[in-house]
Amino acid sequence: MSTYPDPSDGARDVTDPTSRAGTRRVVLDAGGHAPLLPEARQAFLEALDQGWADPRRLFSEGRRARMLLDGAREAVAAVVGARTEQVDLAPSHVAALHGAVRSVARGRRRVGPGVVTSAVERAALLQAATFTAPDDHVVVPVDGSGRVDVDAFSSAVAAPGVALAVLQHANGEVGTLQPVDEVHAAARSAGVPLLVDAGASLGHTPVPPTWDLLAADAADWGGPAGIGVLATRAGVRRTPDWPEDDDRWFPGGVSIPAALAAAVALQVAEARRVREADALRDLVDRVRTRVVADVPDVEVVGDATDRLPHVVTFSCLYVDGEALVTELDARGFGVGSGSACTSSALEPSHVLAAMGVLTHGNVRLVLPTGTTEADLDAFLATLPSAVAQVRSALGVERL
Repeated sequence: MSTYPDPSDGARDVTDPTSRAGTRRVVLDAGGHAPLLPEARQAFLEALDQGWADPRRLFSEGRRARMLLDGAREAVAAVVGARTEQVDLAPSHVAALHGAVRSVARGRRRVGPGVVTSAVERAALLQAATFTAPDDHVVVPVDGSGRVDVDAFSSAVAAPGVALAVLQHANGEVGTLQPVDEVHAAARSAGVPLLVDAGASLGHTPVPPTWDLLAADAADWGGPAGIGVLATRAGVRRTPDWPEDDDRWFPGGVSIPAALAAAVALQVAEARRVREADALRDLVDRVRTRVVADVPDVEVVGDATDRLPHVVTFSCLYVDGEALVTELDARGFGVGSGSACTSSALEPSHVLAAMGVLTHGNVRLVLPTGTTEADLDAFLATLPSAVAQVRSALGVERL
């Protein structure tokens, strides 16, 4: 029978039936789905009793629900540096991204149909841009670390007919931070609003104020899944292209308990970030150094210094990424793969392909809160033999 620890533990100590007998489970991939923080769980449970009513109703319970929802938006606004009325809560991060791209493109359709993105945006955003501007989606290349070419991006947004520019704050796959300040200055000079995707960074590293729209993901910072954030600065023109609803931007609204839990989790994550960022960065530096030293034919990808503190990805030559993830899972370590977002289509990671690095044999670590040196040392001790095992199974161990 499985045993589950306190959810505040970053590395979950569970006995999984797919693991080898007696193996302690260490989960090292919290990207987009971090363990729910205990403070968020408590807020969610309390809001189930206090915030069950329809916030549009005028009776007492409805007004109480509205107060909780507005309080959640106010708390998020304080962290991202916006006014409460500028913050909308969406039923998911993807919904926030799709809604932003579609509504801004429609609101600025007199300017033109163009949407400019980097080549390493998350797949959902690239798909939204192509859907919205099938003939006018400009994709700007990145360098080998995954950082966008500022000059090329500036030229693209300065072209006639651009309705929206999009740039992530940090890449959730390799950790590289983007030059948001420089790109925002170029976009502002061209009169084009910039949507910044902070889905991988909010709650983990300071997000600059240089944005016109900001999207984020509550599940990434330890809140519940099912809450996305979209903040919009005054002056950005948006027009819905979906049916009218009482909730103009995200029809149907969101779960009030989930919204309150997300806001509480963000406050906790921000406070914890200040205390723990250096420790997480040191752990990632340890991984970056050890995997190159201990495993033959390995490349660590992404910027070595200008990066998220808790993310690291490396690629192993002569290794199938999914096979390696499966082997590590059998040994008690839950990790991600750089190709996870497109593996269902049997395609390599578009991020790694855009960077020009190895697109197979990838392992991605997104360290959750509570990860210890012992957790990382155990993983690093196991990794060389796991890679050797996968290479042996493929018959390439002597290449």
